[in-house]
Amino acid sequence: MQKDGNTPLRADALHNRERILRTALDELTRCPAAPLSTIARKAGVGQGTFYRNFPNRETLVLEIYRHEMRQVADSASDLLQELPPPQALRTWMDRLAEFAMAKAGLAEAMRLATSALGGPAKPSPTPLATAAGLLLRANEEAGTTRPGVTPDDFILAIAGLWQLTPDEDWRPRAARLLDLVMAGLQAGAPGRVPPPDSA
Repeated sequence: MQKDGNTPLRADALHNRERILRTALDELTRCPAAPLSTIARKAGVGQGTFYRNFPNRETLVLEIYRHEMRQVADSASDLLQELPPPQALRTWMDRLAEFAMAKAGLAEAMRLATSALGGPAKPSPTPLATAAGLLLRANEEAGTTRPGVTPDDFILAIAGLWQLTPDEDWRPRAARLLDLVMAGLQAGAPGRVPPPDSA
């Protein structure tokens, strides 16, 4: 991993950065205005180390978002190596729901971080769309989803996830929503066995 796109991070520096991100995710989800000094202390790093990685709150919050998004996106190829395409897609959708709830928990922290004039722009969902495309192509090739579904179609179809909130019993609702999306993707798939004729 590279901090600024040019300079690779040493193993110990990368470990510190990952620990800060994990701690910050927990703290900012609980309290959007959590002091950076508290996050540094709970992450077990000094102020200097913290600010070398994240010079301000805006940088930290947006990097948490990007980090979580990359984690979900990167898991798509691993799932395809471990599971048949339909199971890989459905498992990834569950991980996406977890990501959506983490994002919902960070929504206020992100709003605070990006509300300053000239603040950084919210990251695009491109890594998620790329991962969705990988899974959709694998399923289309396997004949387990209807042909022609694009990553943009998929993102729009699961957009309801972002309407859920982490303070409700969101898991059953997310599961029902994703089951409906999965059923829609599989309807008309070339490899789908049609139900027996009821006549």
